[in-house]
Amino acid sequence: MMTVDRKTEAPKGVSFDPAECLDRLVRATADAVRELGRRGAVVAVSGGVDSGVVAGICVRAHGPQHVLCLRLPERDIGGEAADLGLELARSLGARTEEESITEALEALGCYRRRDEAIRAVFPDYEPTWQHKLVRSPPSGGLIVFSLVVQRPDGSVEQKRMPPDAYRRLISATNMKQRVRKLIEYTWADRLGYAVIGTPNLLEYDQGFFVKGGDGLADVKPIASLYKSQVYLLARELDLPDAIASRAPTTETFSMPQTQEEFYFGHPYERMDLLIWGRDHDLALDELAPRVGLSTAEVETAYAEIDRRREATAYLHAPPRIVDPEA
Repeated sequence: MMTVDRKTEAPKGVSFDPAECLDRLVRATADAVRELGRRGAVVAVSGGVDSGVVAGICVRAHGPQHVLCLRLPERDIGGEAADLGLELARSLGARTEEESITEALEALGCYRRRDEAIRAVFPDYEPTWQHKLVRSPPSGGLIVFSLVVQRPDGSVEQKRMPPDAYRRLISATNMKQRVRKLIEYTWADRLGYAVIGTPNLLEYDQGFFVKGGDGLADVKPIASLYKSQVYLLARELDLPDAIASRAPTTETFSMPQTQEEFYFGHPYERMDLLIWGRDHDLALDELAPRVGLSTAEVETAYAEIDRRREATAYLHAPPRIVDPEA
């Protein structure tokens, strides 16, 4: 078991007071939206703790009458997220709208492109089969992605995904995040609101977002907060328990999937400590017992953190303006 401060549930050495932090975030978010000349906030709510906390911050910053909680389901993830988003909006007293993105994705070829990528690995795949993408465990070597499918008889099969098929699948499913963002900005334009992003520190730092999709926003209130701190803020905001305690998911594939098996390779509690340790140059033998890993495994985790930062720098990069006179 890793060691965390039970008062803050944050890495030891990180001072964190949920009430004080919430007050600062509310003031800073209100100021940021006002400086942009906007009069409210649009938040896409997924039923997860991150979007729930961001919506709660916005309601306190602008009042519930100036916050729109958008629910944007699609057929692969079912209706649970939209139902939780509705429960969240009602608990906050905020306005909410639901717009399914399934038809838009169908018209854009998202599902067709996805199915073609999957059939490169499983030629007999049918669109009714559930599926997900998983990564190899952290090892210090290259990360290998495998496709998991569940056949109609309930049997589950996993095969390594070649690079081309992997890129085809990711490019297709990234449409989901980009279509959602398109709708968010459409509503923001209509209402004169700002689009508020929901990435936490792990997602922002490690590039776990889609460029032009969930990585795009006018204000990002929790991008400097560890995931464990976000959970604390959910309790401080008194969000519904189904949201405040919900495990992180990708909300992308039809089979249940955690962020750990798809991207990070570790549960968020451990990732919080690993990133904190990496940023503070904590010695391997000092951090290892606190995260339940060997020193070699911590060294591997540190190396993965560095590689992801380098590999995803493109996602953070602003457009390059070319100077013809240079």
